Amino acid sequence: MRTAIFSDVHGNLPALELMILDASPVENWICLGDIVNYGPWSNECIDLIASLENCTVIAGNHEDYFISGQYESSNVSKQFFDFCLPRFNRFEQIKSLPSAIVRHGFTFTHTLNNQNIYPDTKIALDTNYFIGHSHHQFKTENNGFILYNAGSVGQNRKYINVVNYLVLDSDTGKVEMKGFKYDDSILIDEMRRIGYPSSCIDYYDSKARLK
Repeated sequence: MRTAIFSDVHGNLPALELMILDASPVENWICLGDIVNYGPWSNECIDLIASLENCTVIAGNHEDYFISGQYESSNVSKQFFDFCLPRFNRFEQIKSLPSAIVRHGFTFTHTLNNQNIYPDTKIALDTNYFIGHSHHQFKTENNGFILYNAGSVGQNRKYINVVNYLVLDSDTGKVEMKGFKYDDSILIDEMRRIGYPSSCIDYYDSKARLK
């Protein structure tokens, strides 16, 4: 049985649509959170993920921020939050999401200890994990356990124009690390069209892109 595992869509509907096309067909979907914020399509991303058959969604920190209505930051991320929150209206769909599930010998959760976990992060594992949050796709092992980071669908922090996700085959135990390049100009064009602050547009414009 094949399960597509993805995270950190961040309101990027074109990237999400392409990921779904690339991953299909699979029997199950698991979203590790942070569907909302940053991009202009938080509502539409919630709806599309809800339409997937056999899809489980985990809460991310940005779902928590939207529910609380509070985001403590003084940098550009607060400007994204202030722009995106008033346009969001799918609160019923995100208010009761689980923080973690256990399947196939793995714990699926958004992150561990609210940390950004990177390939070189020192962390003592106590079980096998699938996580997201840091927007970097990788696999690491210690203490006899494995951690996979799904990376980001909608806001890759290595190359902004790359979509990452994972596919777990529960029959064989194999995990495929998936990624592909896409044209992110449609995202930035929509941000300009609906009036995002220039600092938010500059954030995306300034990121490295895979040639």
